[in-house]
Amino acid sequence: MKLLSTLAKACALLAGVLLTLITLVTCGSLIGRNTVGVSLVGDYELTAVTAGAAVALFLPWAQLRRGNIIVDFFTSKVPEAINARLDRFGSLVLGLIMFLLAWRTSVGALSSYRSETTTMMLGFPEWIAYVAMIPPLFLTGLIAFHQTFIGNFQEQDQ
Repeated sequence: MKLLSTLAKACALLAGVLLTLITLVTCGSLIGRNTVGVSLVGDYELTAVTAGAAVALFLPWAQLRRGNIIVDFFTSKVPEAINARLDRFGSLVLGLIMFLLAWRTSVGALSSYRSETTTMMLGFPEWIAYVAMIPPLFLTGLIAFHQTFIGNFQEQDQ
């Protein structure tokens, strides 16, 4: 779990750096547009691509910290052993979904690469955005499976 934890932290840090950079680019573009009438061409495209990658990069950390939505309205009075089983089941389902998303994102990346699709303004290859999302989706699935079969939810309290 130590390796998974380190990788999840690295993904979250990278996501934070990406969002900080794209925020600075967007601010620069807005300031330029409103002061001197010049903006960065394709700033919207850069924001969309970066935000997509950042969302995927935050998922492993959210799963590690059990930061995903947990609806405990119906289970608040249920014994802890049952809640633990439900948590494991939830992690199993999420892990399966993350592996499915990683697989389908890989298929989408290959399709985008083969068809050479690009963004409209910048001509940025779309497959790069897909590829950036695959490792964190897979890592989230690994963390969820580890939590399912080992039941290690200790990271939540750290």
